Amino acid sequence: MNRSNSGANLPTLRSHNAALVLDLLRAAGERGISRLELAERTGLTPQAVSKITARLRAEGLAAGAGRRASTGGKPRTVLRLVPDAGYAVGLHLDRDELTVVLVDLSGAVAASRTAPLDLGAPADEVLAAAADAVTEVRGGDQGPGERQVLGVGAAVPGPLDHRDGVLHRVTGFPQWDGYPLRDALAVRTGLPVVVDKDTNAAALGLALRAAGDGGDFAYLHLGTGLGAGLVLGGALHRGARTAAGEFGHQTVQLDGPVCGCGGRGCIEALCLAAVARGDAAEAARVLGTGAANLVGLLDIDRVVLGGRTVAADPDAYVRGVRAVIDERAGLGGIDAPVPVTAAGGGDRPVAEGAAQLILAPLFGRAGGA
Repeated sequence: MNRSNSGANLPTLRSHNAALVLDLLRAAGERGISRLELAERTGLTPQAVSKITARLRAEGLAAGAGRRASTGGKPRTVLRLVPDAGYAVGLHLDRDELTVVLVDLSGAVAASRTAPLDLGAPADEVLAAAADAVTEVRGGDQGPGERQVLGVGAAVPGPLDHRDGVLHRVTGFPQWDGYPLRDALAVRTGLPVVVDKDTNAAALGLALRAAGDGGDFAYLHLGTGLGAGLVLGGALHRGARTAAGEFGHQTVQLDGPVCGCGGRGCIEALCLAAVARGDAAEAARVLGTGAANLVGLLDIDRVVLGGRTVAADPDAYVRGVRAVIDERAGLGGIDAPVPVTAAGGGDRPVAEGAAQLILAPLFGRAGGA
């Protein structure tokens, strides 16, 4: 995401060094961090850190958090991030449901809403529902003008072009092909908008929550559809054509049922059919087959499962997926197990990750090109 599109009327945030300092303030939380520690961790001179933090304080982004005893000399002044100095809206437009959250600079959710949505309705109706949800969540207990909202991150089913914010042939909803969602939503809301796939948004949010310690992982989202978000080398991997992560449309049964994408025997079609029959064990086995393929292909460190369907029976899905991955690893002579966990929260991580599409670049944590 280009910083010029971030929506922040905050000059300091255009500085890479300031973004590094702001990210450390965010990570420190309420406890705060001293200027000396900031200098040590960023490699900046104490003078440069003093100038940056002075500007951050003047702009209301940082504040004093008391003093900390020093091992020598006078006590150190400790600074902290001011979370309510700015907010981002995270919007998840699913095939049948809309989720919207208002997130502060620390990543905490200040307000949220969920409502039914028909993604197959005319575009004007879908956009009106999305814009109304954004307006509602911005208000909360205050008027919309009380909070500085930096922009809207919109997460939708793929495939799409995240650079231009244009949708492609969303599985089951081909009428969205070529629709300029980013620009249309920006006009409706009056805010800068960033658009990405739902799975990418969730993966970005999870990667930032791990504070850089999560390694390479795949986020597999099973809800009304099935897709993946990939974090490789510490960054969100979208691919040259932003089409990476179309996990649900890998063929595993050549003569299998027709999928909504037009292919046959796709993992998504097989998984959703098992879910419709109430057979969570079979759905988990199919999902595990695809996950094992991904682990073998990319040698990733862990697999995270999410989505409403997984949330309905997380133990069954984690157990089933892990069993297939472990079996395949054993056949390949790989001893180290690949952890499989559930993200929790159903579709909520998608909306929260969508907000990070706006916030992450402000902290120098863009999460991918």
